[in-house]
Amino acid sequence: MANILLVEDDTTFAAILENFLKKKGFDVTVKYSVKSGIEALKNDTFQLILLDYRLGDGIGLDVVEAIRAQGKVIPSIIMTSFNDVRTAVKAIRQGVFDYITKPVNPDELLMVVNEALEGKSSGGEYTASRPRINDKNPVDTDFVEGNSTAARKLHEYIALVAPTDMSVLIRGESGTGKEYVARSIHRMSTRANGPFVSIDCGTLSKELASSELFGHIKGSFTGALSDKTGQFVEASGGTLFLDEIGNLSYDVQVKLLRALQEKVIQPVGANKTISVDVRVIAATNEDLLGSGKFREDLYHRINEFEIIVPALRDRRADFQQFVDFFVNKANQELGRDVQKLTDEVTEIFHAYDWPGNLRELKNVIKRMVLLSPSTQAEASALPEEMVFAIRNQGASEPTPSTDNPDLRLHSEAHERKLILDVLQKAKYNKSKAAQLLNIDRKTLYNKMEKYGIE
Repeated sequence: MANILLVEDDTTFAAILENFLKKKGFDVTVKYSVKSGIEALKNDTFQLILLDYRLGDGIGLDVVEAIRAQGKVIPSIIMTSFNDVRTAVKAIRQGVFDYITKPVNPDELLMVVNEALEGKSSGGEYTASRPRINDKNPVDTDFVEGNSTAARKLHEYIALVAPTDMSVLIRGESGTGKEYVARSIHRMSTRANGPFVSIDCGTLSKELASSELFGHIKGSFTGALSDKTGQFVEASGGTLFLDEIGNLSYDVQVKLLRALQEKVIQPVGANKTISVDVRVIAATNEDLLGSGKFREDLYHRINEFEIIVPALRDRRADFQQFVDFFVNKANQELGRDVQKLTDEVTEIFHAYDWPGNLRELKNVIKRMVLLSPSTQAEASALPEEMVFAIRNQGASEPTPSTDNPDLRLHSEAHERKLILDVLQKAKYNKSKAAQLLNIDRKTLYNKMEKYGIE
């Protein structure tokens, strides 16, 4: 049974989770801080990491970053309050497998844990590259084409560029279905009989990225116990999809540019080059050139044709199709028979802005179906804070006050003023200000950068 590392600073909640997971047959190691969690990774082997988002000495993503720095690829699940869902969604592109909102429902947790563990390779190690497929037998997708103007334009572009051999850059927010677009291009291309190989660049450290993309020879670095074929070779004759390409380091970008320009790759530690015939499709949810971390020449090489995937909030005409699709899919997977949503559930769905797009909609619906034993889904099966937020939409918000400076109680519109007031009160001592705001220092720095506070 899998060995799970649980990092949670609420000792009571950690004990509850530990007991529950152990009863389900898992081995569980519990740590209560970022520091001790990272230390545990050095000493033991884990198949899954379960992380609280907010910890006393940092955030769960600090542990995810440490996993990457150690050259390991381990699926991780972030546990977060509903108010932090937007941050959790962004974490997906940093290699987080999934997130779950608090209060954690045991059945939902078990479902997500099993899904993460099933994402491992047959050898027991979670892999950044997803299985090769031959699209004559297309895989089931989490995407519906839709009939809206935005949907028609998207699929016109796919049909237009697919028969060519142009490199394509797919842009869109996290969870909008960028991989589905890439698979559609491959399926409609002259390379459809070849493999489609997908790599999540968000999970890869610099060393791992070179090895994953280009391969390595035995003994080329510590841990290289045998030769490895890179994904460029695996995708030969087909399509290589590089998801969240903006996460690649500068050195790897240089090697990637050469591969695209010269159609050759050089495995790590090798003296010889290998010719490759691959179409590259890349995806990102950020402004690559604006980030200052991405080579301009590589940007223009991968962006011979750009496709922008619209956010779910811009596809309201397709929304009901997505809901019906995910309900039917969840019914099949979970053995449920949800036939109808109450009017309140429908109203909440339409009022919510879905920052996590299709991925979030899928997760919320799957949780709802799981918690609905009858044929009708009630609002009680939705995350409590989603229901609360929608029910109280439009209610007057309190004026931000340093008398109650817990930042989590204030809306984004008031955050900047509150942060400035508390910084002034703390005489610009950031550690003290973070303590007053009831957030960690790293979060404070991120918010200061977001609001342009010097």
